[in-house]
Amino acid sequence: MGTDVRHQIIALLPRLRAFARALVRDREAADDLVQATCERALRAIDRWEAGTRLDSWMFRIMRNLWIDEFRKAQSAAPVDEGADVEQIAGAHGDRTVESNLMLARTRRAIAELPEEQRSVLVLVCVEELSYREAADALEIPVGTVMSRLARAREALSAMLGETRAKPSGSRAVLSGERP
Repeated sequence: MGTDVRHQIIALLPRLRAFARALVRDREAADDLVQATCERALRAIDRWEAGTRLDSWMFRIMRNLWIDEFRKAQSAAPVDEGADVEQIAGAHGDRTVESNLMLARTRRAIAELPEEQRSVLVLVCVEELSYREAADALEIPVGTVMSRLARAREALSAMLGETRAKPSGSRAVLSGERP
């Protein structure tokens, strides 16, 4: 294995951690999942095909690990937002406070989504994977990605009190854009 691949894996750590937090909803368990994912990826690096997307391959490993090992061990852990709330106290300006509160509400709402919808939403809207890449990472059909994403957006909109018509842009619910 080349040093370049190791550097690519290191560069992916923040994205892997974000995806892990979306799956397990607990910081410590997410860190454990990231570590297990990296260990498995490094042991199986000869199975990764150079020229293909390393991030999609790693997300697939993580999801499979979570299903195999972590899902049964994890109960519905609450989202840890303590650090976010502490950061709000030190922020200046109403706009920053409102944005941080909306972000915390959105995180809570995402955490309440069923795992299938949460995974698709995070991969497509946060990690910016294409529908095909998300489908490959989750080992599901593209149509399933599209329907889960649509249901996730509708559920988020309802939970966050969105009363406007459904936006046509793919990232409107998460980014705060208005149609």
